[in-house]
Amino acid sequence: MIRRKRETLALVLGSLAAVLTASVPAAAIECRGPYQRVGGNYIATPYCGDNYLASVARSYGTRVTNEAVRNNPSVKQQVCLHIGHDTRVSDLCHSYRDYGGPRF
Repeated sequence: MIRRKRETLALVLGSLAAVLTASVPAAAIECRGPYQRVGGNYIATPYCGDNYLASVARSYGTRVTNEAVRNNPSVKQQVCLHIGHDTRVSDLCHSYRDYGGPRF
């Protein structure tokens, strides 16, 4: 009888642990400016770059969300045309800016 209760308790606790583990969200993406932390190092990624671009745009007074810049190329282009001259984001906006030079 005691053995059966222990087995049942172990089964219930195991099931509970599985449910709790499955419901925990994945670790959030950690960005530092345009760089994402990957395996203890920071590398440039489009996700963090777009978030950074939106952040710099907001510092200029533009009302834009991170999601809008990430998901809508037209919004990203408009932001780049507005603030792409800023050295913090000039590399992120290079393909959206018209520098008047020859295109190869």
